[in-house]
Amino acid sequence: MKKLKIIIVSILIANCFWSCEKDDICEAGTPTTPNLIIEFYDNLNAGTKKEVTNLNVVAEGSIAILKFNGVSKIQIPLKTGIDLSQFKFTLNATDPVTSITNEDILNINYTRENVYISRACGFKTVFKLNESGGIVQATDPNKWIKEIIIQKYNILNENEIHVKIFF
Repeated sequence: MKKLKIIIVSILIANCFWSCEKDDICEAGTPTTPNLIIEFYDNLNAGTKKEVTNLNVVAEGSIAILKFNGVSKIQIPLKTGIDLSQFKFTLNATDPVTSITNEDILNINYTRENVYISRACGFKTVFKLNESGGIVQATDPNKWIKEIIIQKYNILNENEIHVKIFF
């Protein structure tokens, strides 16, 4: 009788381990919704990367400020609920001399697709920038962003540069 109880308990414990599937755990490092990767270049020397100074990026309707300083590459999140994200890019945002602070507004137009990852991880959203008007800069006579070039229209991961900005 005692052996029978041990065998039954062993079978029940083993059954618990067999019923767990790999799909029940979302592993760290699993690709999620990618950010837009932007790299900055010198407008006078197109092949040379250029670092931004005290750049603040704020999405429309958000109070969160993304701050960047001394970097030539940034990543920003696109909205997953609508096909448009508007950002204010403020160069020299924290400079006490407000006359050199300059703000440009970019409208990023795209389509979204939800891609199934797994039962544990759910879905991620991938984006495709519109072929026409993918990134539109608001009219500004004093803009600091001189040119925008879309490198990759499909935003599937964060392993490549999607947009180049020249200033």
